[in-house]
Formats: sequence, C-alpha cells, structure tokens
Amino acid sequence: MQHPWHFYLMAVIYIITGTLHFVKPNTYVSIMPLYIPYKKVMVYVSGLAEILLGILLFTSLKNMALWGIIIMLLAFIPVHIYMLQDKKFEKVAPKWMLILRVPLQFALMFWAYWYINT
Repeated sequence: MQHPWHFYLMAVIYIITGTLHFVKPNTYVSIMPLYIPYKKVMVYVSGLAEILLGILLFTSLKNMALWGIIIMLLAFIPVHIYMLQDKKFEKVAPKWMLILRVPLQFALMFWAYWYINT
C-alpha cells in the first residue's frame, strides 16, 4: 500500500534521530535522568530501537513498528520531565521549548497512531 509523504517523513526522522544516538552519544547521555543506569548503553539501545522501528515502517511489520514507536515515545517522557525539572537545561534551551517537548511527545504518538491499520 502506498502511504502519504508524511508517513515516509516520519520513518526517515526516526532513522536519522536514531543514527544521531551513535554519532553524538554524549549529547543524549547528558539529558538522561540520574536514576537511569548504564547511560551510554541506554543511548545506543534507544538509538538502535529508533533506527529499527523506522526501517520496519517500510515492511509488513508496519503496525508493530508503529506501536513500538508509541511505546518508545512513552518511555522517553521521563527524560523530558527531568529536563524540565533540572535548571541546568535552561542553559541548553529556553524553558518554553522544554515545556513544549512534553506535549510534542503526545503529538508524535498520535502521528504514529494515525497510520495503524492504514
């Protein structure tokens, strides 16, 4: 089945952002909450998950990948909340941007959900 261009855009975004976990892992390590162990390993695992889920969107496992993306985005919410709570991140991005990242997660989940069973 042929999908609209924005479906393919979503797939490419996950592949690129997953790849960035391997290109600049310390960037992702620096935003992880203190309670998460093995931070660098977790960065690589999450990057690999993003790449694989993005690639799976082009296969017959598309619906499974979409649910995987939704679950992954849910799992990332604590990172965004941590960034909101820790003042050091206000030097990285304005507070309003850090606040917007939380609802953005839900918008991305809806974007993925939109394509289930299409």
